[in-house]
Amino acid sequence: MENVENKSLDILGVKPVADSMKIGTQAAIDGASAFLGRICLPAAEEFGLLLRDKVRNWRQNNTVKMIQEAETKFNKFNGDIEKHAHPRLVSKIIEQGSWVDDDLVQGMWAGLLASSCTEDGQDESNLIFTSILGQITSLQARVINYSCENAKIHITPAGWISANEVLSIKLEVLEGITECSDFHRLDRELDHLRALALIHLGFDTHSTSADITPSALALQLYVRSQGYIGSPIDYFDLEKKE
Repeated sequence: MENVENKSLDILGVKPVADSMKIGTQAAIDGASAFLGRICLPAAEEFGLLLRDKVRNWRQNNTVKMIQEAETKFNKFNGDIEKHAHPRLVSKIIEQGSWVDDDLVQGMWAGLLASSCTEDGQDESNLIFTSILGQITSLQARVINYSCENAKIHITPAGWISANEVLSIKLEVLEGITECSDFHRLDRELDHLRALALIHLGFDTHSTSADITPSALALQLYVRSQGYIGSPIDYFDLEKKE
């Protein structure tokens, strides 16, 4: 009876085609799984194509390391003072930071978590910096940290923080900072930092030197990523240097 029903329902003879499509679809899934597993095992597992245990452990390890670093940075600037972070920020930072295993970038996420903590727990200002940090590569993070740590910074007459001299470095120095010798990649990475308004210029088209002078936004990102939520002028102790 079952065979008769099947035949009666398949009067157009499409069932074999449908079955072959199922086989084809499964083959496509298996192929995608194999490819993702080859190029990025954690991602393949997270997408449900393979076992999940490894990616869960990998992301969990990243999260734990980040939170431990955040606690260290929080204690550095706050001691035993009780402060809280807005859940919206905590969620975003943990979600994005858990995918990072680069120590420098992971430390920046940790700093943003620490500097998200305030007395009332309602400050969402770090959303600006979570958005920016989520868009930059680990190579770009190295450039930003170097530029902010090596630029000559001052307070403008109007009271703003700013780099008061151009920070220009030679190509070989940039290659050392970034651990990258691909000239064209370095060019587009700096272009992206400029597009994000984090550096002034990038490469000069007439030479291989690069202007990586940090913007005020980059300086504030750097300060927050160190775990400090106060004025960047205070962080850099500029009042005493002026």
